[in-house]
Amino acid sequence: MSDKKQARSGSAGLDTALLTLVGVMVLGGMMSYLDATIVNVGISTLGGEFHATLATVEWVTTGYLLAVALAIPPAGWSVVRFGAKRMWLLGLSVFLAGSALCAFAWNVESLIAFRVVQGLGGGMVDPIMMTVVARAAGPARIGRVMGLVSVPITLGPVVGPVIGGLLLDNFSWQWMFLVNIPFALTAIALAARVLPADPPPDGNPAPLDVLGVALLCPGFAALVFALSRAGGKGFGDARVVIALVLGLGLFTAYAVHALRTTRTPLLDLRLFANKGFGASVTTMFLLGGGLFSLLFLLPLYYQQVQGHGVLRSGLLLAPLGLGTLVGMPVAGRLADRVGARRLVPVGALLIGAGALVFTGSDAGTPQLALTAAQFAAGFGMGLVGAPTMGSVYRTVPGEAAAGATGGVFILNQIGASLGITVVALILQGGGSVTAPTAATFSHAFWWPVAAAAVVLVAGLLLPGRPRDEPSEAGPAAAALPGTS
Repeated sequence: MSDKKQARSGSAGLDTALLTLVGVMVLGGMMSYLDATIVNVGISTLGGEFHATLATVEWVTTGYLLAVALAIPPAGWSVVRFGAKRMWLLGLSVFLAGSALCAFAWNVESLIAFRVVQGLGGGMVDPIMMTVVARAAGPARIGRVMGLVSVPITLGPVVGPVIGGLLLDNFSWQWMFLVNIPFALTAIALAARVLPADPPPDGNPAPLDVLGVALLCPGFAALVFALSRAGGKGFGDARVVIALVLGLGLFTAYAVHALRTTRTPLLDLRLFANKGFGASVTTMFLLGGGLFSLLFLLPLYYQQVQGHGVLRSGLLLAPLGLGTLVGMPVAGRLADRVGARRLVPVGALLIGAGALVFTGSDAGTPQLALTAAQFAAGFGMGLVGAPTMGSVYRTVPGEAAAGATGGVFILNQIGASLGITVVALILQGGGSVTAPTAATFSHAFWWPVAAAAVVLVAGLLLPGRPRDEPSEAGPAAAALPGTS
């Protein structure tokens, strides 16, 4: 091997410092995704415990989602302004405090309020995680690192319902929140030790885009609320209509502001003029819609069509999570060699093929076929998620990475809400979401098939094989935002 090849190989390796950083960040990032879905399976339990109506107790989930929506947009600016380590520890601490408070809630109103606190912490954690590890990895290693760090995004929602079912079967409802405490404390302790100290603040930091915050954050929250409510009430519901009009109006106002301002906007919309970035964000939007629609449909399908109980239905989701867990690191390694343009269409075909099996299934379909279909869809999601996230950071300048991360998370969250809404409305159109027929489920599973088809097309616009670029690797700490 020539000296040049040796240097290139060494610079592109995942050194111990980087792997340690990724492990610490994933531990913190996994919590928010697990918690969101753990609590979802306990909604009826919480309603009985607090003697609250379903409409009221659903705000335990909705309040969390809205708080996440409020926290995501400013996360990128806060990293640049105050430093990655400070904001990461703050996010984890807020999430920890919210979890502890939730466990000691005395009525449903206090629980909802404490879930908002928890959501504000959770919304900060994940964008910061992505920004930090992307800058630490550098362009030569971004695919493999995204293969590792994307695991909580796709695996957390799959594993959450299983853990939630096990906790509720064996312990009191408080353990849905208490389970977070040891993990959060460990994540805080490790981050305090592993992440390097933030450098002194820049003498002339970019000011916060206050008008952008006032427009984008509530606009995002309004859209998430509208889509979450539309799944049960339909788009004709007055509150859904008001929230949609408000959200779209605020988004439009933000777009005008962001394109006209002479200062640094909260989210730079000019990034979307880049074809690769636009394709990456579109793919993540549709991946969110496809993944969360499957996570909504599959447990109901196993209960209503296959006749399984709640816990068994959750366990039957394991092949989807296993496929993703296997696919992510494989795709991450291949993305650095062959590029996202080759991997993402293949992943989209696998997702579409897996969902297609369910469009023709009924109570007599062998479980082996359904298991194989789920594993294929999960593996396909792995092939799509990691390379696409890597493409986001390959298509934007380094100084725009934090803002780009916020844009990805905003649209991924909207896509997830939209996907659940669409399939819920399809199920309701066939009768009732509590007792839909096998034929109605067949119609609903066409949504992830359609989403996969669009992902396939968008994948063809993603960057191809990465060029041999100088690595920004070295010790992971040296590449953290704001370090030198």
